[in-house]
Amino acid sequence: MKNSIQIFIHDIKNIITNWVAIIIIGGLILLPSLYAWLNINASWDPYGQTEQIPIGVVNEDEGATVRDEKINVGRDLVAELKKNKTLGWQFVNRSKAMDRLEYGEYYAVIVIPKNFSEKLGTVMSNKPEKAQVEYYVNEKINAIAPKITDKGASVIVDQITRKFVSTVNGIIFDIFNKIGIEIGEKRPDIERFENYIFTLQDRLPEINNILNETSEDANHADNMLKRAKGLIPEVKNATANGIEIIDQTTSFLNEAESRLNKISPKVDEDLNKIQTMTKRVNDFINSINSADVDITEGNPVGSNVTGQINDALQSITVIENALHQLQETQEGNDETINRALSEVQAIRQSLEKLSDQVNSVNSYLEAKQAEVDQLFSSIKDRSAKVNERVNAFVKEYKETIEPTVRNEVAKAKDTLTSARGILADVQSAIPEVQGILNRTSDNLSSGKKMLKNVMGEFPYVNEKVNQLANRIRDIQGEMSLGELINILRHDPIAEKGFFEEPVVLNENKVFPIPNYGTGMTPFYTVLAIWVGGLLLISLLSTDVHRSELSYTEKQVYVGRMLTFLTIGLFQTLIVTLGDMFILNVRIAEPFWFVLFGLLCSLIFVMIVYTLVSVFGDVGKALAIVLLVLQIAGAGGTYPVVLLPKFFQVINPFLPFTYAISLMREAVGGIIWEKVLHDVLLLVVFGLLALILGGLLKGPIDKYTSKVKEKGKESGLFH
Repeated sequence: MKNSIQIFIHDIKNIITNWVAIIIIGGLILLPSLYAWLNINASWDPYGQTEQIPIGVVNEDEGATVRDEKINVGRDLVAELKKNKTLGWQFVNRSKAMDRLEYGEYYAVIVIPKNFSEKLGTVMSNKPEKAQVEYYVNEKINAIAPKITDKGASVIVDQITRKFVSTVNGIIFDIFNKIGIEIGEKRPDIERFENYIFTLQDRLPEINNILNETSEDANHADNMLKRAKGLIPEVKNATANGIEIIDQTTSFLNEAESRLNKISPKVDEDLNKIQTMTKRVNDFINSINSADVDITEGNPVGSNVTGQINDALQSITVIENALHQLQETQEGNDETINRALSEVQAIRQSLEKLSDQVNSVNSYLEAKQAEVDQLFSSIKDRSAKVNERVNAFVKEYKETIEPTVRNEVAKAKDTLTSARGILADVQSAIPEVQGILNRTSDNLSSGKKMLKNVMGEFPYVNEKVNQLANRIRDIQGEMSLGELINILRHDPIAEKGFFEEPVVLNENKVFPIPNYGTGMTPFYTVLAIWVGGLLLISLLSTDVHRSELSYTEKQVYVGRMLTFLTIGLFQTLIVTLGDMFILNVRIAEPFWFVLFGLLCSLIFVMIVYTLVSVFGDVGKALAIVLLVLQIAGAGGTYPVVLLPKFFQVINPFLPFTYAISLMREAVGGIIWEKVLHDVLLLVVFGLLALILGGLLKGPIDKYTSKVKEKGKESGLFH
């Protein structure tokens, strides 16, 4: 170990005392820092400079008319993009845009076609079509630029979509709000409608019964119509016969009226005669009672009275015949005529009795003088009664019977005339009735067909009404009408704003990194430390060229390693401190950032030094190969899961994997469990390098020395 330290001290003296060595070593210390700083600065904030990427925008949209309102989405989009500084939008025509795209002046071109607004407007039709935006990208210019321009195109599409969805939803929610207001106003009607549906559901069995009964009634009505149509001829005959009978009856009444007019004077005359006769009889009786006359002298007068009574009886017969004729005219229904006949018959009977008594007087005058006075008294009374009854009958006949008979005949004629007019109207209406019956029959047939169709559709209606009623109950169970109205009656402007950006990303950075350059600092710093080690093994020798002293291979290996490690530590100090103070990289844990960098430097220098010390120029190649593998497979730029399978497999076996992870802990914030894990594995890599160098330096050096000599002979290797 003493010799190893002696080698180290001697190397330091040689550097200090040789100005050329100082310059070279100074360059070796500074160069890795430049490599890191330039790369970190170059990638400091590339995505914050995207407004410098020129992208052509061609608007060919001709607009459209949607519901009598003109729209031009392309024009509105251009106006929005002019305010958008995300990318370098260039508004040109198609020809110029495509030329500049081909020559690399534009990274991409976005074309809004002529029918863009028209296609968007189809959302209001039954067959909506998606609008398309044409996107052209020149992928030859740069590998990253197309990804950025793709994002820009996506931003445009998202902006259009968001604006479109916002507008459409604004219209929809405005309609919903109006619907909600209208539903609120119509809520009583809606609730009544719901009750109607429930009532209809409850009455469906009753409706079914009514339909069946109506069908039976229709069949019965059809049969009645058929019978009624069959009775039309009979009605025609009956009407004609009725008119004929009325005409005959009217003729008979006219004849009866004529006879009445003829016999009326005769009846009046006979009544006057009867009245005169009864008066004379009465006077005769009075004269007998008032005079002292010999009974036997009264025979001539009695004969005269008997003759007058017989004349009166003849007049009574004439009156009876006239009354019988009137009775036949009235068909025996007139109570007045019947009563008059009874009176006349009573008068007849009284006159006949009077005549018999007068005859009895003449018979008994001579035989029964004593009874004469009594008989005359009886005759007087009866004569008075007859006279009174005759006078009453004459009065009743003239004042009641004859006017009543004439009035009844006139009324009968009027009734018959009216009846004949009615029958004539009926007769004239029969064709119309027949037409009505035919039309009714046709309508009834149509109604039966419709009823049959209704009955055929009733099961479907029954099912749908039940489904509707049950669905209404389900909806009422899920949401009341009031809740629905509250949902619909929202502020359409607020709803439009919500759907324009329904989800707001609430970003919470657990370990915040201010920019892309800071995020890449761990990778480029670790890479610079490894590159620093490569520079050392490229310019400095791993052997000791002092002939006056003799050192073993292990002493040389350890002694010269100390020199390499010292220079490597200076390289790392410059890199890490420069990251913080020159580039102003924000480091969460600056002390640990420097310390972790120094640890990485020790491990990396051990690895590359051991490779070159043991394997010579082959070791240099191995160190470079290992660098290449680590750049691609350590996950410094892309997540390991995005790498090909090969790199995912070798990732756990690469020192960069743990070095970058360790430096990221210092940059973003330390999780000590991860730090201990990474430090432990890095130490393992360092120990493996020491073990490899300690065990293989001597044995392999015998073979590699011959290779070195042979390489020097070529004049190309030192």
